[in-house]
Amino acid sequence: MPDTLTAALAPVEPPLAAPLGLLAELTHRCPLACPYCSNPLALEDRAGELSATEWARVLGEAGRLGVLQLHLSGGEPMSRRDIVEIVAAAHDAGLYSNLITSGIGLDTARLAHMVTAGLDHVQLSIQDTEADSADRIAGYRGAHARKMEVARLVLEAGLPLTVNAVVHRANIERVDALVALAAALGAGRIEVAHAQYYGWGLRNRDALMPTHAQAMRAVGLLEGLREKYAGRMVIDAVLPDYYARRPKPCMGGWGQRSLNVTPSGRVLPCHAAETIPGLHFWSVREHALADIWASSPAFRAFRGEDWMQEPCRSCARRHVDFGGCRCQAMALAGDAAATDPACELSPLHTMMQALAEQAGEAPPQYLYRGRAVADAMAQQ
Repeated sequence: MPDTLTAALAPVEPPLAAPLGLLAELTHRCPLACPYCSNPLALEDRAGELSATEWARVLGEAGRLGVLQLHLSGGEPMSRRDIVEIVAAAHDAGLYSNLITSGIGLDTARLAHMVTAGLDHVQLSIQDTEADSADRIAGYRGAHARKMEVARLVLEAGLPLTVNAVVHRANIERVDALVALAAALGAGRIEVAHAQYYGWGLRNRDALMPTHAQAMRAVGLLEGLREKYAGRMVIDAVLPDYYARRPKPCMGGWGQRSLNVTPSGRVLPCHAAETIPGLHFWSVREHALADIWASSPAFRAFRGEDWMQEPCRSCARRHVDFGGCRCQAMALAGDAAATDPACELSPLHTMMQALAEQAGEAPPQYLYRGRAVADAMAQQ
């Protein structure tokens, strides 16, 4: 009887909600060599990529699981010759599909085929407002001009356009010009995303980190720009972590709102989760997506609050920011369960700010993925 009573009075874990979004990394192949690339240091080979048939099965499972939005990403998703088949599978699964692209490899004919297949939205990355700077950041000559053309093609095709601009020391002084460019291109939304410092971005942190003065000026400008463009264009932006007082609610909470499928089919709670050692990621080639969402050890590792240490465990904001970014905690604290150093309550917060100040004084010399790319861009 006591055991029965104890079980009855034990806290009941709330039912797990369905994920809202799925980031499908179709390939790690990419023509660009951005120094802040979010792909892992060890890129997956083309030979191991999921086929269009496998993706169709996964997307069907995603639709039945309750996923609403599908983000087709990479690398560069246009590197896939079967991209139209994958878009069609997303449409058949009832998913709202968003193509996240550099624009390289996207032409009128391929875009038309994707529209016919059911593509709903295009998110185009831009590196800067000045062509020479943009091409140097991308590690690809002519990339900026191509992006401007692709933006026109997207609007002519009748699709909504979002512009994504990763900001860092080389372009943060032109954040107002980046917003103006997005508006001129006809975008309904711009995402001003500060560079994230893990993986390849961590290797280039010293070259990418803006100064505190630059970051704060950009924050002030964006507040005013939101008012200026209200009703015309949505501006999404957040304060860079290294200069924040509180961490952002990374991914809306680990394993709470979204999942990420790598080119070979491993399912991650976030795109950088593989930087955390010891996590075991299930594959869609071996498990159903619904089972992975509910039961994968990687998803359960930091879901909820049981994993939290102090000061997160007793913090009133633990339901708001979920302890911050696990990958950033790993990169800076060496412990994925530690409080994100972006939080002023973390004992490492001061150290994080000092790293930012030191990095902001370093020469902006990029380390590109490929030696040939670096040599070619250095000669510009």
